[in-house]
Amino acid sequence: MPKVSVVLPIYNSSKYLCDALDSVTCQTLKDIEIICVNDGSKDDSLIIVKEYAAKDERIIIIDKPNSGYGHTMNVGIDAATGEYLGILETDDFIALTMFEDLYTAAVQNDLDTIRGDYFYFTGDKGNNMELKYMAIDRGTGLYNKIFNTSDDVKYARARVNTWAGIYRLSFLRKNNIRHHETPGASFQDNGFYWQVQINAKRAMLVNQPYYYCRRDNPNSSVKDTTKIWAMSREYDFIRDILMKDEDIWHKFKGYYWLLKFWNYNFTFNLITLEKKRDFIMRISKEFIRAMDLGEISPELFGVLDWQKIQFIMNAPDGYFQIFSQKQGA
Repeated sequence: MPKVSVVLPIYNSSKYLCDALDSVTCQTLKDIEIICVNDGSKDDSLIIVKEYAAKDERIIIIDKPNSGYGHTMNVGIDAATGEYLGILETDDFIALTMFEDLYTAAVQNDLDTIRGDYFYFTGDKGNNMELKYMAIDRGTGLYNKIFNTSDDVKYARARVNTWAGIYRLSFLRKNNIRHHETPGASFQDNGFYWQVQINAKRAMLVNQPYYYCRRDNPNSSVKDTTKIWAMSREYDFIRDILMKDEDIWHKFKGYYWLLKFWNYNFTFNLITLEKKRDFIMRISKEFIRAMDLGEISPELFGVLDWQKIQFIMNAPDGYFQIFSQKQGA
């Protein structure tokens, strides 16, 4: 049994794929399997992966028709045989000690999951690369402690990024933790994150950066201005999961709306101007209804965020108009 199974979901990644593959095949932890799931790429991605596989027997190639990120990740998870599961997006790369360090800590502390800090970067690896340090804990005070995520609800404030760590494979399978299989690459890491949140009994965050996440790939889902309702669909999926258990929903509903707002704000800034008005009207209606149902906890929001929410609820068209004027300035 490999110590870590690493899933690489591949779709038209030829421009950056070698950096990702070099970083995972050169890991200091050698006892890994590298599961490359090609999601119907139309470029040279499959050719590149086959060239690497010819030199490294740890690489497993699964080639399938295009079906989207969620299904591709689930196929990779189903094929995994390791003790722990890692994720590497194919326009990113990782520090060479990432899986050795995280696996060692996970085994020593009997963890269901462990995640570390990371960098956002632009430019080419090692050539005019600009870095931005991202703290995974987002001020929760949970670094280097073992905690139960379903009890310590403030863990929900931590950054969602699932690729920043590893997960015990038996834990994922026992709790049937899978990705939402919506079309395209549409933020399905959010649903995966929330399933880990409500089920993990032993988790840890470490203040050491291991992952390098590219932010200038024009084909990335975070650059796609057409995904106006993708985040909404993902949070409908998350809500359905949380509401299966009344106690879980009661415990996490405030954080659900906090993270939903943060992600809606991200989407609002992403989509084109002509779509923003419909989107802000939808947000307004959703938050008004949630307030009426007592699902939102104002104390969880910062002052500026709460002021923004009140503006959106009370005067969505005015909010849109002010934003439009700023955009046209």
